[in-house]
Amino acid sequence: MAKLNLFIRICIAVLLVLGIIYVSSLVDFIFTPVISLFSVAIVPLMLAVFFYYLLRPLIDYLASRKLNRTVAILLVYLVIAVLLLGFTVGVWPSLQNQLVNLANNMPGVFNAVGEQLTKLEDSDLLSKLIPADMNPASQLMDYLNKGFSLMTVYVSGLFSFVSNFAIVLFTFPILLFYMLKEGGKFGDKLVSFFPKRYHEEGASVVAEIDGVMSSFIVGRVLVNLALGVLMYFGFLMIGLPYSLLLTLVAVLMNFIPFIGAILSTVPIFIFGLIESPSTAIWSIVVVLVAQQIQDNLVAPYIFGKSMDIHPLTTIILVLAGGDFGGIIGILLIIPVYMMLKIITVKLYELFVRQRWEKEPEVPAEAGD
Repeated sequence: MAKLNLFIRICIAVLLVLGIIYVSSLVDFIFTPVISLFSVAIVPLMLAVFFYYLLRPLIDYLASRKLNRTVAILLVYLVIAVLLLGFTVGVWPSLQNQLVNLANNMPGVFNAVGEQLTKLEDSDLLSKLIPADMNPASQLMDYLNKGFSLMTVYVSGLFSFVSNFAIVLFTFPILLFYMLKEGGKFGDKLVSFFPKRYHEEGASVVAEIDGVMSSFIVGRVLVNLALGVLMYFGFLMIGLPYSLLLTLVAVLMNFIPFIGAILSTVPIFIFGLIESPSTAIWSIVVVLVAQQIQDNLVAPYIFGKSMDIHPLTTIILVLAGGDFGGIIGILLIIPVYMMLKIITVKLYELFVRQRWEKEPEVPAEAGD
């Protein structure tokens, strides 16, 4: 009977939540200013959280060495400014030359790809393997055009993602400064909103979410850097043109789960094909080998069990995130899923399992 009453209360709570959501949808004009404010603040807030978890270990270490936390943050900001200056002087000229050459040569890129495909189609080996009524060159060009169209959609979404550049540039360093300065006080303030009897469980949930987010963000950066190093040296070995630019694109796209790795392979294959068919094949081999090393050697060592998400679940989440929120939804869906998973498990342990799985009381014997 008690279990039935608990089930009824849960059903009533779910119906109440759905009713609140429905009524809120009828008065959505009330939430329009909130949504507008959120859309403006989401990008600098995401960047601030991202760099918070990257820089927090360093700030905590400097603070543990008796250095004032504010001074430590300003010192780290100064080091980052020097690194950006070094990138501008040392790396950017080479990258800029590749970008200028690529822009100048772009009109002939597809012509060169078409010529290479035509040569492959006319070769004796492929003519024996491919039926006469098939035109693989045109079909492959169609696939490449579709791939570029899809990549253009996500790139345009990425540009809109950082369209308010001035707001991002001046807002996120300030947000980051106060987040780093406060340190772990955010978790304590969040736990204070919980009822007193749930403070211990709330602190446990907040600490677990904080640890998972830190592991995810720092691990993702390390894994992508390792992938970039492997791909860049591989591209240099096979003589792939625009190797630095293509590696940078692949590393940035790899922050988008699942889809980014596929989209970044399209330009790599095309520029390899412009050089020669063998270079195109070897470029794909380099990408596959680098990704296998990343997925099977580097990622398990860095992430451990903190990223215990099935690949099929990742694909479904990415597709759902892209459908609901575009590029922002894709970037946020995995961290949001991990946080909701932790919260759901804790709520189940507190309010369901302890009551439903409670051991039955043993009746006292007659002689007692």
